[in-house]
Amino acid sequence: MGRATVPPVSTTGNTVQKDLVMASVNTNFSALVALQNLTKTTGELEMVQNRINTGLKVASAKDNGAVYAIAQAQRSRVASIASIADGIDRTTNVIDTGLSAGETISDLLTQMKEKAVAAQAGDLSTEQRAAVAADFNELRNQVTRIANSATFNGANVVNGLSLASGSNPLRVLLSDVGGSVGTGNVQTETGAAAPSTVPAPSRNAEVVDASEAYDATNNTLAANDFVRIAVTSGSNTTTFALQITATTTIASFVNSVGTATGGSVIATYDETTGQITYQGQNDTDTFAITVNSAADGSGTARRSDFVNGVAGTTASASASAADTRPSTTTTITTFDFTVGGTGALNGAAAWDVGTSAATAGVAATAIDAAITTLNSNLASLGSQSKALATQKEFLGKLSSAVEKGIGQLVDADLARESARLQSLQVKQQLGAQALSIANSAPSIVLSFFR
Repeated sequence: MGRATVPPVSTTGNTVQKDLVMASVNTNFSALVALQNLTKTTGELEMVQNRINTGLKVASAKDNGAVYAIAQAQRSRVASIASIADGIDRTTNVIDTGLSAGETISDLLTQMKEKAVAAQAGDLSTEQRAAVAADFNELRNQVTRIANSATFNGANVVNGLSLASGSNPLRVLLSDVGGSVGTGNVQTETGAAAPSTVPAPSRNAEVVDASEAYDATNNTLAANDFVRIAVTSGSNTTTFALQITATTTIASFVNSVGTATGGSVIATYDETTGQITYQGQNDTDTFAITVNSAADGSGTARRSDFVNGVAGTTASASASAADTRPSTTTTITTFDFTVGGTGALNGAAAWDVGTSAATAGVAATAIDAAITTLNSNLASLGSQSKALATQKEFLGKLSSAVEKGIGQLVDADLARESARLQSLQVKQQLGAQALSIANSAPSIVLSFFR
């Protein structure tokens, strides 16, 4: 028999044949790629599900460390504002309790005035005058009892025990920003047209003199540049650019600083000194102010034009300085409505309507004066209560604004996440199917052995 001839293996035009020759049960590259894609899709799906479950796109520091740190700081501030509002509520209740007592005492004085006038009649017998005097004295005795009873949470504003000038004044915290909190970044600018008296700069603040840039006729800033505010929090710096045009008013510019920076820096304007003061709201942050003819800072430095229109104006270097922000605590003005005290009824113990018509007339005159003083004191207490209500209303708006800012930083767009969830679920199912197909590919090797 002749020797069998083995046909040659084609090396061109038969890609499938070459792949079949290289098939392996040890290494399945297609399955590895499919597994990687499926793992990636599953990870994204878990992230989206977590966002939907929590409602947050930044729920922990690993999601976005910088944003999480900012949000946590602002959450702390919201909690502080809530505590301050609670303190204001307590103080308001103390004042309102005192007002109730004062109004009752005012009514008692009116009744006492009625008795004093009645006692001036010349036709009263001794017994009748004594009866009038007894009623009068009982009304007077009620005054001190009512004043001492007007206590809320251990505080009283009408019994003379917490007078502002005394050793136990009633104080209330009004804000979470301010007070002595150490030292920080300070930059102060002055120029040729700066006022002779420059207030001390605030902590983490920059003071610029805008007296010459201010157009008193049009109430506008004369510069036409970009004020750039670079806020540094830890290792991250964010720059905000605010454009100044010929129609920009100082009021609108001052407001835009807080709006543009999300409240991290606020600005105030002093009409007396012509200074704009920038104040950082986070004690751990620093910031720097520059003025440039371009929004991105690539243009000409125009700081002197914005400050006072005088060339050569320079800014001092950053330096540490003591915090000189005003105190955030106010002392409530309290009064003494007790008989014989230091207030409106300090001489009430000597009022006499039982001796004669003449002494009753003296008492009536004194009561008139006491009523006038007492009502004036009540008006002062009422004004303080209203002021506290206004401050609390502001804190409510401030808290809402801060919470809105936190939400913009960390809240998830649930509509978008829902749509993405459905997309990822389909991708996950397709990935699982692709992996199944890739895993079945090595089984073709079995056909070689049949």
